Amino acid sequence: MASYQNLLTQVQVRGPVEMGVPLPPGNDTRIGVPFFSKLMGILGNAQIGPIYLGGLGVLSLFCGFIAFEIIGLNMAAQVNWSPIQFVRQLPWLALSPPGPEYGLQILPPLAQGGWWLIAGFFLTVSVVLWAVRTYVRAKALGLGTHVAWAFAAAIWLYLVLGFIRPLLMGSWSEAVPFGIFPHLDWVGTFSLRYGNLFYNPFHCLSIAFLYGSTLLFAMHGATILAVSRYGGERELEQITDRGTASERAALFWRWTMGFNGTMESVHRWAWWFAVLTPLTGGIGILITGTVVDDWHAWAVAHHYAFSL
Repeated sequence: MASYQNLLTQVQVRGPVEMGVPLPPGNDTRIGVPFFSKLMGILGNAQIGPIYLGGLGVLSLFCGFIAFEIIGLNMAAQVNWSPIQFVRQLPWLALSPPGPEYGLQILPPLAQGGWWLIAGFFLTVSVVLWAVRTYVRAKALGLGTHVAWAFAAAIWLYLVLGFIRPLLMGSWSEAVPFGIFPHLDWVGTFSLRYGNLFYNPFHCLSIAFLYGSTLLFAMHGATILAVSRYGGERELEQITDRGTASERAALFWRWTMGFNGTMESVHRWAWWFAVLTPLTGGIGILITGTVVDDWHAWAVAHHYAFSL
């Protein structure tokens, strides 16, 4: 039997099926017979199911499916319904918002952006319902609502890009198209149009939090893997009853970082860094074009950049 596990020597231990904590009567609609997957065991817990959806989950998936189908069918129509061309050109296909001539018209012609509005409506309903679902499920299980609020931060940025800023600008054409490369093209054009987003201080903060969160998550994950031979992955036990794993992890962080991020505090650091990424990014997008028209000129005026 392996006495030490790491990324390359992982042992999957399977015990009895875990059905989860009991929930109040009428609040437990978990479905499916649990089973084990060796592949999923490599990534995490090998047990699949039971699954809980509930009314909010079903409605969220239904609305998300409608949005997905509208976007997919419009893209398929652009390549004359050819499956080969659909797969080949998928990164370049797009469902674009209405043109500027339609302003904030509630339902322009379907082929001129109407489908984009309908898809956006159902997608928005889907993600909002899923966020509410995570909140309700956390409360039912007696958990904190950190996941729901983190999801809400991402939804904030999504709404700024596709709804709030276009509303303030008076045109749906300011919104982001659905599509991979068209989405990236929109970002590049947006930056050039408003004098380079690199001079937007909120954009700078967003990038700093983005890189900071990846660094914190990577460092924390690596530290826990490094002390897994001492049971470091049992973090709750290590938090409440500090053992040899957390002692070594703390010592390593003090040696290499100069301070000790504990097994509890590092999660707060990483959570805040990750959540502040879309929050500050959304603010930066929201004030672009509504408050500041040229970020380079703004940066020069505020001694933030040199004049070209």
